[in-house]
Amino acid sequence: MTTTQSATPIPARNAAFAGVLQRQGAAVVLVLGLAASWFAFPHFGTADNLRSLVLQGSFLAVIALGMTFVIISGGIDLSVGSNYALGGVLAAYGAQYGLVVAILLPLAVCSLIGFVNGILIARTGMAPFIVTLASLLFARGLLLALTSEGATTYKVDPGSAFLWLGQGTIFGVGVPVYLTLVLFALGGLLLRRTRFGQSVFAIGGAEQSALLMGLPVARTKISLYTLSGALAGFAGVLTAAYLQSGVTVIGVGTELDAISVVVIGGTLLTGGAGTIIGTLVGVLLRTLIQNVINQIGTLDSNYQTVVSGAFLLVVVVIQRLLARSRTR
Repeated sequence: MTTTQSATPIPARNAAFAGVLQRQGAAVVLVLGLAASWFAFPHFGTADNLRSLVLQGSFLAVIALGMTFVIISGGIDLSVGSNYALGGVLAAYGAQYGLVVAILLPLAVCSLIGFVNGILIARTGMAPFIVTLASLLFARGLLLALTSEGATTYKVDPGSAFLWLGQGTIFGVGVPVYLTLVLFALGGLLLRRTRFGQSVFAIGGAEQSALLMGLPVARTKISLYTLSGALAGFAGVLTAAYLQSGVTVIGVGTELDAISVVVIGGTLLTGGAGTIIGTLVGVLLRTLIQNVINQIGTLDSNYQTVVSGAFLLVVVVIQRLLARSRTR
């Protein structure tokens, strides 16, 4: 009697495992890191520390959300750090005219910068790296012009309703955390449940094929960079409300932080693959690393950058190896 067995070929199983590891690896590391930190540091698991952890991560998360869309499409946006700082200054300046102006002014300006990025990239074929690098310099220059090269700091009146966006709490948790979760939920729906989201994946996977399929490649790219600029500006709004002023020195290197958490969360720099929830995990993991270094106390704060950079390098190398194993 002959016994037939249906089993998944070993290469196929290896490829499937590599795919799961690529998408969920950061989540596994996050869970292990949280568990280890909880037992290693007495103050880590306190409610105040956990609230501070998620609050501090929320500002970067908003920026990284827009960066996720851009990177999945195969692009990059180096202007988000300057847009973030510019948005904060514009929000603090606009707060003197009321809540609506404080929100809409930075959103309008930063969205316009993103829109111009998208136009130049989509219509002229210029490289995203060059275009957004120029926008980084433009936004930072505009910021310095508005603040007399940093000499002027716009303060928000202590009685302004605008401050609730950054300093308010709901059930003990900061309002920025709730706003971030709402944005991520909407971003997940947009990416996974709409034709726009499918176009983003198609463009990142093979732009020429997307063109042949009749997808609105140029329009999608313009929308992506506009969205990225708007979210960076909104992160600036939240930060201005939290700090009660438009701080001119923030945002330097934030674009690199945003790229790193997106990649750590499993989004490929080559485009065509990534998840919104992965980016959120990447933000939490980076914030956890910073918090652990602070808990140790004996390490200089500069080690946060060293550890984050080393961790990013390891993640990129692992992603590369996993991608190769999946194509074998």
